[in-house]
Amino acid sequence: MKFVTLKIFLFFLFIVSLKAQIYLDPNATVEERVDDLISRMTLEEKVGQMTQAGRSFLNSENDIRDYFLGSLLSGGGSSPNPNTAESWANMYDSYQNQALSTRLKIPLIYGIDAVHGHNNVKDAVIFPHNIGLGATRNPDLIRNAAEVTAVEVAATGIDWTFAPCIAVPRDEKWGRTYEGFGETPELAELAAVAAIYGYQGDSLNEQKTIAACAKHFIGDGGTTGGIDQGNTEISEEELRAIHLPGYLKAIEAGVGTVMASYSSWNGQKLHGHYYLLTTLLKEELGFDGFIVSDWAGIDQLPGDYKNDIKESINAGVDMVMVPDRYVEFITFLKELVNENQVSIERIDDAVKRILKIKFELGLFENPLTDRSLLNLVGSQEHRNIARECVRESIVILQKKDNVLPLRKENQKIALIGKGADDIGLQCGGWTIYWQGGLGDITEGTTLLEAVKKNTDHSNVIFSENGEDLSDTDIAVIVIAEEPYAEFEGFKEDLTIPDSDVELVKKAKEAGLKTVVILYSGRPMIINPILQYSDAVVAAWLPGTEADGIADILFGDFQPKGLLPH
Repeated sequence: MKFVTLKIFLFFLFIVSLKAQIYLDPNATVEERVDDLISRMTLEEKVGQMTQAGRSFLNSENDIRDYFLGSLLSGGGSSPNPNTAESWANMYDSYQNQALSTRLKIPLIYGIDAVHGHNNVKDAVIFPHNIGLGATRNPDLIRNAAEVTAVEVAATGIDWTFAPCIAVPRDEKWGRTYEGFGETPELAELAAVAAIYGYQGDSLNEQKTIAACAKHFIGDGGTTGGIDQGNTEISEEELRAIHLPGYLKAIEAGVGTVMASYSSWNGQKLHGHYYLLTTLLKEELGFDGFIVSDWAGIDQLPGDYKNDIKESINAGVDMVMVPDRYVEFITFLKELVNENQVSIERIDDAVKRILKIKFELGLFENPLTDRSLLNLVGSQEHRNIARECVRESIVILQKKDNVLPLRKENQKIALIGKGADDIGLQCGGWTIYWQGGLGDITEGTTLLEAVKKNTDHSNVIFSENGEDLSDTDIAVIVIAEEPYAEFEGFKEDLTIPDSDVELVKKAKEAGLKTVVILYSGRPMIINPILQYSDAVVAAWLPGTEADGIADILFGDFQPKGLLPH
């Protein structure tokens, strides 16, 4: 009897204790939970929440627990081995269990650059890069693409994508041109809302939603000369007119996070810009999520590393992406607080913002991967949506009579150029690896395969170099930019290379009708090929589903795409 009484008493104590811990009560408001949790946190725990480490740079998984890390990320190519959706889920749960072993059991939020599908994960569906989605002018389709991406990201446990990029590229030499939806603020507005609702749904606390991140605040597409991470030299009036509207719409759509830009505005780096990050974004616009820095972005501030930390935190950065310097960052930030160079009020504000998103995501109730979603990664249903995105992104730049559509019968078609049978070239940068890659880097359908599906295989030949074109009626020549990302993609001359011009010329001189398909992350100067081309088609960087290009080439659907530049 005494034993039973003791058990009841202990159970009562447990219930009382649970009720006292408001932050663990899912029925309490987010504000109540945040206030309760932060009141229990030490300085070390608060600083840990502001720290985002790169998973490939962890000295030990135990560091997640020992330093109370608030976040991890996978940069481009930072993948488990083998690179499968299940391996990602296993990795995520292992890291999350480290966070859950801490005193307060605050879960991690895990970030990734899922910028055109879950593009770090092999065999996930890869959508057209944003420049192609911008060409669709179809917000419903952009939202559908983001919804699919959210499901595939959530299936691997990950909670947060560093997307959408709502830059407004003003100089096509910029190596990130394809990450923007187009050169006008109106396209940024249209796409920002669609993508954010697609990622975040009606509630972050749902099985298939993830947190979005509007980036890169602000003016990254307007740098002088298209220099990546360069200087945007414009007036505040122009900054607000061109580069701000997408963020206004993103905030209205409830975006959870915003990423600061590497770039400068009139000589001052955004990562240390109090006026733009705090006065404008947080106070004037009322953004109540959290600001995250870009990859080692604070390192570009003037001064030593400790001063970089002070400047960025005081300017308004809440979570700092310090992929390989997380121990140093934590040490210095604690010192800065103890030296009164960073106020505890600024720390608390940052941590409250981070915890708010974690509670809204439901991470405290469901911190581990929902593996029931794994079978959706790369599913045919998802690929069909990507195919539709490709189809609607196609822009016909030139077309003479009786060239298109291709005939499904009684026509011998030559596919020319290595891009005709190369998934890596279709997808471009930010695919499996940071810079992308060549060949069969992931599952998908090449244009050659798509064309063969529409006609008898005997009527299709592939000639990478344009040789052996006898007995063919029409040539489809694929011209493709080599994959690139960020500053690696800066290009002074956007003219079609001579070697590609020669491919088109060779086909024309062989007496064939010629259809040029251009895979590019930006507008290109196509004048050299026009005299040899009967049709020119802008397919942008279409991703894994080239069936969408074939849908247009064979006339099953009418082209709808409009130039985003």
